[in-house]
Formats: sequence, C-alpha cells, structure tokens
Amino acid sequence: MKLLEKAKEYAIEKHRNSNHTYDKYHYDFHLNMVFEIAKKFIYLVEPNEQENVLAGCWVHDIIEDARETYNDVKKETNETVAELAYALTNEKGRNRAERANENYYKGIRETKNAPFIKFCDRIANVTHSKNNGSQMFKKYKDENEDFIKKIYVPECEEISVYLKNLFNKNHKA
Repeated sequence: MKLLEKAKEYAIEKHRNSNHTYDKYHYDFHLNMVFEIAKKFIYLVEPNEQENVLAGCWVHDIIEDARETYNDVKKETNETVAELAYALTNEKGRNRAERANENYYKGIRETKNAPFIKFCDRIANVTHSKNNGSQMFKKYKDENEDFIKKIYVPECEEISVYLKNLFNKNHKA
C-alpha cells in the first residue's frame, strides 16, 4: 500500500477508535480539510518531500488525540512522517496556553515542513469556524499575529498571507 493511502487509513481508524470528533463530524472531516489545503499549497514544498508532507497532514494529530506514540506512527508510515507528527503534538498542559507553549512552537519551527502542516491545520480550523459562526473564529483572529510569528519560516510566506487574509470580512473561506 502506498504511503499516502496507509497514512490516511491509519489516521481515520485510530481517530475513530478513540471516538475523537471535530465539531459534529468524525475527525477525518478535519484531517481531510487539512490534506486538501495542503494539496492547494503543495508546490511550496520540495517535490521529493511532498508525499511525506501530505501523509503528515493525515497523522498530524494522531499522537495528541488518538493515544498513538512516535514509534507507532513510524511503524505505520516512516521516520519523516513520525517526526512531523511528533513536532505537531502539543505539550502537556492544563490549558491552551500551557499546551501550545514556546517549546511546542520551537519544535515546529525546527522540524522541516512542520510549519507548513501547522499553517494548513490552522487554515482548516479558521475556515471551519468562520463558515459555521463558531466562537473559535474570534479566538483564532485574536491569536493570529502571534501564531504566525511563532511558526513563521520564510518558505511559508505565501501560506501565512493566505491565513491573514481569511480574517478579512470580504475574503470567502
């Protein structure tokens, strides 16, 4: 089985087994949004890294949300995808600020292509909250400038501008 198919099936199965949902949807709704956004911007990623990055989109929350380990992800995919999933896993914490602390953002910045996936993840969350009138939209808007500063790398300039524009009233999500 190809890496991308395997990562997708693995992520969907593990999130369903953990009963993890996204709003009123199965969690694969969110994972698919992240994957589709990544496909839209994949040209920003070096061609030889694109398959790992797209696979990483499927498993980006699997350690954090589905009780999988780094070694589980590595076994099911490969070391590069496991490194991406690990970098995108929140720290332990009692609240949002503790979980997404400076160490977490440093790990994202220092792992090649992790900022790209994190931008795709945030775009998916902002788009969904904007389209559904969720209270999270305001939280994402309030956090946005700081969020971009914390994960920004030059190769993500274009995708960071796209994220900024999602908060403009006239921008269609």
